Amino acid sequence: MYVSALKFQMTHKFSSHSHVPAHKPGERKPPTFSKIFRWHLPEGQAEPSVVEVAGTFSEWKKILMPRAATGGWQLAWNIPAHRTHHYMIFADGMPVQDKHSDGLAIPQGAEEEQFAIATPRGPRVFMLFAQTK
Repeated sequence: MYVSALKFQMTHKFSSHSHVPAHKPGERKPPTFSKIFRWHLPEGQAEPSVVEVAGTFSEWKKILMPRAATGGWQLAWNIPAHRTHHYMIFADGMPVQDKHSDGLAIPQGAEEEQFAIATPRGPRVFMLFAQTK
């Protein structure tokens, strides 16, 4: 099951599990980093019906990536800044490669391990360095 991007951002408050404290009214909001996730279908593969992204920034809840007018799938998302996030992109529920990631990381805990891809060095998830200027 996935959450629409708009509904997620309107209703979701980050918990301590996401490593970003929720803020109280009147307090300064934590800084965010605007990230555009993009994925293109590798040549020769059947087109998936659903492409999603999930990671530490969504507490591993899958978020639908809409089909982009330029081809492929794309999602603009504001994520908590000044930390490294782990994430995966899914096509029809299966993890797929992301050539735009900042690298690979060893999964941290059972929640991340269930989404990891197999590599010669063991299971891995993608990294994203969420930095602001």
